[in-house]
Amino acid sequence: MHLIVHPADELPIYRQIMRQITEAIVTGGLQPGEKLPSHRDLSEELVIAPLTVKKAYDELELLGFLETQRGRGTYVCVNLPQPAEGRQLEQVRTAARELLSRGYLAGLGYPEILKILEEEKS
Repeated sequence: MHLIVHPADELPIYRQIMRQITEAIVTGGLQPGEKLPSHRDLSEELVIAPLTVKKAYDELELLGFLETQRGRGTYVCVNLPQPAEGRQLEQVRTAARELLSRGYLAGLGYPEILKILEEEKS
């Protein structure tokens, strides 16, 4: 697992970590039951405070994506949470609005954004 954090990003670092881990789980980059790096190892790799990684792991554990086994480490949950269908659709709509806004601010039109989506699909 390779994570990248951007201190200047509007999203706090622990949330950047959470987002990247959940994306890795959803896309299959992290498999159920797979062990994650320790807080200390990941914090050294990212050059951030270990408590930042711990906060991200703790939040993901509360959401049901990770589980910590005392003395063994942190793992991707075998039984991942399934969001409610209506909530899931609203999350996708929110992400789509954000993507269109960011694209517009970057000077991209709808055709260019659609092309990017098509490229990422494969």
